[in-house]
Amino acid sequence: MEGADLATKLLSTWLTLVVGLILLPSAFGLSLGISEIYMKILVKTLEWATLRIEKGAPKESALKNSASVGIIQRDESPMEKGLSGLRGRDFELSDVFYFSKKGLEAIVEDEVTQRFSSEELVSWNLLTRTNVNFQYISPKLTMVWVLGVLIRYCFLLPLRVTLAFIGISLLIIGTTLVGQLPDSSLKNWLSELVHLTCCRICVRSLSGTIHYHNKQYRPQKGGICVANHTSPIDVLILTTDGCYAMVGQVHGGLMGIIQRAMVKACPHVWFERSEMKDRHLVTKRLKEHIADKKKLPILIFPEGTCINNTSVMMFKKGSFEIGGTIYPVAIKYNPQFGDAFWNSSKYNMVSYLLRIMTSWAIVCDVWYMPPMTREEGEDAVQFANRVKSAIAVQGGLTELPWDGGLKRAKVKDTFKEEQQKNYSKMIVGNGSPNLELN
Repeated sequence: MEGADLATKLLSTWLTLVVGLILLPSAFGLSLGISEIYMKILVKTLEWATLRIEKGAPKESALKNSASVGIIQRDESPMEKGLSGLRGRDFELSDVFYFSKKGLEAIVEDEVTQRFSSEELVSWNLLTRTNVNFQYISPKLTMVWVLGVLIRYCFLLPLRVTLAFIGISLLIIGTTLVGQLPDSSLKNWLSELVHLTCCRICVRSLSGTIHYHNKQYRPQKGGICVANHTSPIDVLILTTDGCYAMVGQVHGGLMGIIQRAMVKACPHVWFERSEMKDRHLVTKRLKEHIADKKKLPILIFPEGTCINNTSVMMFKKGSFEIGGTIYPVAIKYNPQFGDAFWNSSKYNMVSYLLRIMTSWAIVCDVWYMPPMTREEGEDAVQFANRVKSAIAVQGGLTELPWDGGLKRAKVKDTFKEEQQKNYSKMIVGNGSPNLELN
């Protein structure tokens, strides 16, 4: 009995502290300053660890920093310059050397597949999963690393799991109850309140620190919000500052339960797997949504997959064919405190959430950007590329023309043929009679 009483007291004390110090303040969008103090201590600790590493292993540190730049040293001069010497003369066997070099560079380190793995860190962040064996450089560093493991797994993980469970439970219960109300302004207000409150609790369960910039450009009702995509928690990051109607495929399990509860309170747009393949049906439903200026802005990630926080890959044109005003948003995570990237081909959702909840924190910047509309004479692809370029520049991300679908699919033959035509134009020369003849 004494053991049961003690366990009950500990549990009640734990829940009281969680509810009083974290849950209620986060639900109202307030902070008691605990997160700020935690982040200051964490920054000082990581700075100290970096200095210890530089003193204890300068060679390893220099090697690591050079490796973060790239495996090989590339010639960054444009291809037109490299092929300029091949024009206006007969073919020689040595002409293939340039293409051979480019091919070997792509095999050793291409610019696509590396976007589907975690980005390299400039310095170690005391997480074993980011760099190996740095914790053994000095006894002091080892002690700090062990202390960090105990804090993350024995204190932060239970705390975060508790908050996440409360947040998800409240979201399911709240949206289910609100969904029973008739359509009205009161129902819409309660729905937004439930979504905001629960998402704030869930973000707090990740020790999330989010910096929002240019709030005057926040997406408005009847518009389309498009953002670069790093992680499933992108949705939580954005919904903490405003509500959105989400677009996605119907899932099973816990995710399916959450989706079915959410759609009762808010007009989210969920598609069956068979419907996702019908582009015209998807476009029709999205157009119907944005036609109603009272509905929440649609949140879309045009890349279609998660990219590792270093780049922006090809935006699929479907989101830009439906018309309406586009509100670009750039999201950039700070990998020093935790890796937010979800490598879905390597980790399932449970493993990913465990990695996130045992990281130090999730820190990111969100930039709202001026609304953009399709210009006269501009097709959907050109519009998508213009929006993508703006997001890449604002977020300090590398802009790539490649399709994120290459994570799981092969390069299309049409794209290979297009590259071959570009090479032939460079060799022969644009506007050359020989090119027209070919």
